[in-house]
Amino acid sequence: MVKITKEAALAYHEMGKPGKIEVKPTKPYRTQTDLSLAYSPGVAYPCLEIQQNADDAYKYTNKGNLVAVISNGTAVLGLGNIGAESGKPVMEGKGLLFKIYGGVDVFDIEVDEQDPEKFCEVVERIAPSFGGINLEDIKAPECFYIEERLKKTLDIPVMHDDQHGTAIISAAGLKNALEVAGKDISKVKLVVNGAGAAAISCTKLYVALGLKVENIVMLDSRGVISSDRTDLTEQKKLFATDRRDVHTLEEAMVGADVFVGLSKGNILTKEMVRSMAENPIVFALANPVPEISYEDAMDSRPDVLISTGRSDYPNQINNVIGFPFIFRGALDVHARAINEEMKLAAVHAIADLAKERIPDIVNEVYHVNDLSFGPKYFIPKPVDPRLITEVSAAVAKAAMDSGVARTPITDWDAYKNRLRQMLGQETKFTRTLHATAALHPQRVVFAEGGHPTMMKAAVQAYQEGICKPILLGNPDRLNRLATRLKLDLSGVDIVDMRADKEQGRRATYAKHLAEKMARKGYTFDEAYDKMYERNYFGMSMVENDDADAFITGLYTKYSNTIKVAKEVIGMRPEFGTFGTMHILNTKKGVFYLADTLINRHPDHNVLYDIARLSVHTVRFFNAEPVIAMISYSNFGTDDKGSPLAVHQAVERIQAEFPDLAIDGEMQVNFALNQQLRDDKYPFTRLKGKNVNTLIFPNMSSANSSYKLMEGLDPDVEIIGPIQMGLNKAIHFTDFEASVTNVVNVTAVAVIDAYVEKKKKDFLK
Repeated sequence: MVKITKEAALAYHEMGKPGKIEVKPTKPYRTQTDLSLAYSPGVAYPCLEIQQNADDAYKYTNKGNLVAVISNGTAVLGLGNIGAESGKPVMEGKGLLFKIYGGVDVFDIEVDEQDPEKFCEVVERIAPSFGGINLEDIKAPECFYIEERLKKTLDIPVMHDDQHGTAIISAAGLKNALEVAGKDISKVKLVVNGAGAAAISCTKLYVALGLKVENIVMLDSRGVISSDRTDLTEQKKLFATDRRDVHTLEEAMVGADVFVGLSKGNILTKEMVRSMAENPIVFALANPVPEISYEDAMDSRPDVLISTGRSDYPNQINNVIGFPFIFRGALDVHARAINEEMKLAAVHAIADLAKERIPDIVNEVYHVNDLSFGPKYFIPKPVDPRLITEVSAAVAKAAMDSGVARTPITDWDAYKNRLRQMLGQETKFTRTLHATAALHPQRVVFAEGGHPTMMKAAVQAYQEGICKPILLGNPDRLNRLATRLKLDLSGVDIVDMRADKEQGRRATYAKHLAEKMARKGYTFDEAYDKMYERNYFGMSMVENDDADAFITGLYTKYSNTIKVAKEVIGMRPEFGTFGTMHILNTKKGVFYLADTLINRHPDHNVLYDIARLSVHTVRFFNAEPVIAMISYSNFGTDDKGSPLAVHQAVERIQAEFPDLAIDGEMQVNFALNQQLRDDKYPFTRLKGKNVNTLIFPNMSSANSSYKLMEGLDPDVEIIGPIQMGLNKAIHFTDFEASVTNVVNVTAVAVIDAYVEKKKKDFLK
């Protein structure tokens, strides 16, 4: 675990704007009209609508996406009763987690009041502002009363996360751990060390899953909670045991199947773990120091299954796996409460998710590639992008089924897609891309079959129905790699281009290449030698109709790939060059950038071709191009160098294509700001239009621009590079491409190949 120093933590909270969260406008506000709509007089109209129908607050205000994180600071993390204002950094942190994981907006509210009655009165008075209330860091037993009262008096979701968040996540973990251990929850013996808010709530939820109360031993700071004790709260009495043979933790642990610690560090010994039943389950959840360290637990016996609250060990019980998505689902149906049905739905959704195939992003974040359901992985990781869709949907459906939803969801696929898009995981553009490719899957050759990223992408593309993958490489080596990566290569073809059985195919490909390149000095022998190289062989498969598309680039330099593509595939006869495009999927829309990789210093003729290629490519993606030819000057303010080349290219293409929306040369800010451009240059052919295609004067500026956007804004989705101008579907990737990048390019290649086939059929 990274060591956090006091100095680093204070600097983090102080730097830039103090604190961790801020409020941002969601509507235009730059003009007087905007301000008049936002405030007086326009704001009166939604006020009157809400007066007539209170539920219209969800329609006209942010109530439906706003949660109050409320605390009185009486039980802040491990710091205790430090007061309301001192706990504010924690509440801000909670707000940050709500936003980044669930897309939920938060106001943190610190209430300087320890009297439960008065505290509830404050919350009840401010509740109309919010779609939900997250109670935080309130000490027991007051927290029980506060939550129960507010659940009765308010008609919005109320949840004390310290109780129920830990309960939901640990219950999901326990459900799966019992499955791994081969144990029946109705028969296991449970020891719970700790009897605070979290421990009581966790144990209640375990009982709801089927655990028997008579099989529970709970301990507090005074020892075993037994029915003959006279100092028990109402909550503790629920789990008081009638057993008289146990008085200490050591005695309780003998023969126990499960230990759940919500107490303090280093109170569980190796000897206690050894005294447990076969395949014991230990949830040591004290943080940052667990009841027993992971190392000591594993050293005590090899069959132990262990969870902690720490991120540096397997099976972390982390509340962030739950609360953002539980509230997300509750808010999205305008729920009146978070009830037991919704909590149990979250438990089952989280538990089930751990059994699904692990997304590549999870493996990347945790620097592993072998996560699979079992002793070291029975609870999802907090970064799993599927949590927001699966848990939120399960909670929303449970709210509807249990009758606490105001607004039902009818299209669950659309709902999940909206959630993915909200957090930038997936967009309509890429969904459409994948869905289109899946309609007509093609045979795609993956050049670097032995690269883990390429193999994962090929398998994923096959599983999504995008393509019929062909991996180039040695079968034994590829199968060993697949075993190590735990990938199923069923349905994936492997072609060993160096194998003796491929001799005939190499000769055929060499003959065709030698004939095509005869006037450039190629001999058959030279062409035959080339067929031992993956790019020559793979592209020749496409050229000779043994495959439909080809993906390369993780190992190979662009200069070499371009050379091979020109020789084997060749350029479209209607263009004098070819280029590449990157697509930027941003919150402001989809933008197409060219030429990002091929032409270093294009003259006006090459820029003319790049513009025509861009028109063809943008239309390929079912968009109508609105093109700005970029330079550092505007419309002839500089008549030398690259501005002149751009100016000449624009002049020619405008003359030949009078209906095409293209203009330049212009600076990027004028290209992207319609009002600025129209006011300053009303003569432009782009007047009244929003530019979606940017063509740069050279490769350096185009490449730097898309990489700058990628580096500055993590929410920008980059798709590409996409080749423009080759005769067949030959596509390249960046050497640093992720699995998602390669799958996206594969989808483009599939569509490209299918379109080319349809053109040939039409010409026949």
